[in-house]
Amino acid sequence: MSRMDCEGRQRKLRAELDRRKVDALVVTHLPNVRYLCGFTGSAGVLLVARRPVFFTDGRYAEQASAEVHDARISVVKSGTLPAVAATCAKLGLKRVAIESEHLTVAQFGGLEQALGKGVKLVRMAGAVEALRAQKDADEIALLRNAVGLSSRLFRPLLRSLHSGLAESAIAGKLEYMARKAGADRMSFETIVASAERSALPHGVASATKLPAEGFVVLDYGVVLDGYCSDMTRTVHLGKASGEARILHRAVLEAQLAAISVVRAGATAGEVDWAARQELRRAKLDRFFTHSTGHGVGLEVHELPRLAAGNDAVLQPGMVITIEPGVYLPGKCGIRIEDMVLVTERGYEVLTPVNKELIELN
Repeated sequence: MSRMDCEGRQRKLRAELDRRKVDALVVTHLPNVRYLCGFTGSAGVLLVARRPVFFTDGRYAEQASAEVHDARISVVKSGTLPAVAATCAKLGLKRVAIESEHLTVAQFGGLEQALGKGVKLVRMAGAVEALRAQKDADEIALLRNAVGLSSRLFRPLLRSLHSGLAESAIAGKLEYMARKAGADRMSFETIVASAERSALPHGVASATKLPAEGFVVLDYGVVLDGYCSDMTRTVHLGKASGEARILHRAVLEAQLAAISVVRAGATAGEVDWAARQELRRAKLDRFFTHSTGHGVGLEVHELPRLAAGNDAVLQPGMVITIEPGVYLPGKCGIRIEDMVLVTERGYEVLTPVNKELIELN
C-alpha cells in the first residue's frame, strides 16, 4: 500500500470528523486500521487526529515499522487503550469518537474512565466502512487477483466431487488447493451443501456424504494480499430432472436480471428488487430468504448491503456480490453468485466461471 493511499484515506476521514465536530477517531477494528495505515498484524489501534498515532505492543514493533504509513508509531507496554487516552490528554482533545459497533462495553468503560471527565466520547458507527465501500484502482486490482485465484480452483474442485465423499473432505481439498496456490486463507468457512442440505443458505461443509444424484452448492472465497473473493456455483450430480433444470434456470435469470440493473446511481434496493421480481414471475420469490448481495474488500461482507428497501446509492469503484437463491426446505437449494464491479457506465462481472447448469456423471 502506498503512502499516498493512506494519506488520502486519512484526509477523507478527517473531513468527516470535522463535519461531525469531533477531534479524533479511535480506530480499533483491524480491517479499518489496515485500510488507514497499512498495518496487517492482530494488535493495534490507530488514533486518527491531526497528527495520527498508531499504538501497538512489543510483538509488533518491527512489523509496524515496516508497514505503517502516515502515522507516528507508539509501542506500549501496558495496554493500547490507556496509551490512547494519555495521548488524547496530551493533545488536548475534547471530543473523541469511537467505532461504536466494534468496541466492547468493557473497552468503552475503560477508555471513558482513562480519559476522565474533560473528554467526551462520541459514538460513531460506519465512518471508515463508508470510505472502504468505494475501492480505488489498487484495491480493484487486488480484488481481481483474489477472484482469479478462486476461479482457477473451480475446475479442479469439480473433479473431486464424487458420490460417497463427505462434504468436509471436499472443502478440505479445496482449502488445501487454495493455500498451495498462494491464498492467505479462506474468506469464510467453506460451504459444500448437497442434496437436502443444499436448501440451507449457510450449509457449511459437514460429514454428510454426497449423493448419487442431486444439487451441490459450492460457496467459497479466498483472501489474497488481504483482499477477499466470494463466489457460488450450484452443480448437479447425475442427470438433472426437468424440475431441477427449471429451478436452476430461474435462479440464473434472477441473477442476470439483478446484474443488468447495476450502474452508478442505482440503489442497492433496486438491484435486490430486480432479482426478486424475476423469481416472483417464476412463483419462487418466497423461497429467496436473504439479501441479494453485499460489498467485498478487506472483509468478505462490507457495505453496501443489497437488500429490499435499501436506498444506498451505488458508486463507481464499489465491488459487490450478486447472489440470489431459491431454497426448498427438505428438498434442494440453488444459489449463483458473482462479484461485480460498479463502473461509470454500468458494471463488469469479475467472476469468469461458467454459470450454466453443470451435470457431473
